[in-house]
Amino acid sequence: MQSEIAYGLLLPFLGTTLGAAMVFFLRGEMVSWLQKLLLGFASGVMIAASVWSLLIPSINMAAEMWQVEWMPAVLGFLAGMFSLLVFDSVVPHVHLDSAEPEGIKSGLGRSSMLVMAVTLHNIPEGMAVGVVLAGAMTESAGITLMGALALSIGIAIQNFPEGAIVSMPLKQSLRSRWKAFAYGAGSGIVEPIAGLITILMIDWVQPILPYFLSFSAGAMIYVVVEELIPESQSGHHSNVATVGVALGFALMMLLDVALG
Repeated sequence: MQSEIAYGLLLPFLGTTLGAAMVFFLRGEMVSWLQKLLLGFASGVMIAASVWSLLIPSINMAAEMWQVEWMPAVLGFLAGMFSLLVFDSVVPHVHLDSAEPEGIKSGLGRSSMLVMAVTLHNIPEGMAVGVVLAGAMTESAGITLMGALALSIGIAIQNFPEGAIVSMPLKQSLRSRWKAFAYGAGSGIVEPIAGLITILMIDWVQPILPYFLSFSAGAMIYVVVEELIPESQSGHHSNVATVGVALGFALMMLLDVALG
């Protein structure tokens, strides 16, 4: 099982790294419609993962533990949403479609703050993978190792376009493909770290695992609503982004049901 756990932790980082590597193959900036399609796709994957891989197992696990079924799902979800709201208000960062920095004032340049924005929403994805892997290790609420790997694969797939989307603008501002690649890939390293920390805390996490599952779901939905969907729907080609949401949602649902 140890090798499967390692694969589960590293797959999302691999997706980000491969996406960042697109700076070596694509010339100029990514065309608007493609960027919006990929942002929509990432949104769809994260929404489906939040429901099938996190909230539903949270409800089932609470029932197995003789808890009020809806309580961990609701409380954990809201805690995840508001935690990301606090981080979003404090951590200095800037979004792709904005020139105005957010969070506390800092001396960081736009490139660094763009990477911070991606890093900020990679943390809940890493937590989600870690908590589902922890659930598979403890065989809680029917969470299987294949189901956990399905979540890792889904996040890795959506991390590929995400890595490309963040690295392509960096190539223009940093004037170096290698630096842009390093920044883009580096933004994803927090995912296996967050996942590993969650797994190492398994003895402490297990009694409140339903809350951790729904917390990760809330944090991921915050990212979708606050960042991905607004960026994908701004300007032209918003209908392309909507198609991306549908494709991403369907793919993640397929992975979770078929492999879980």
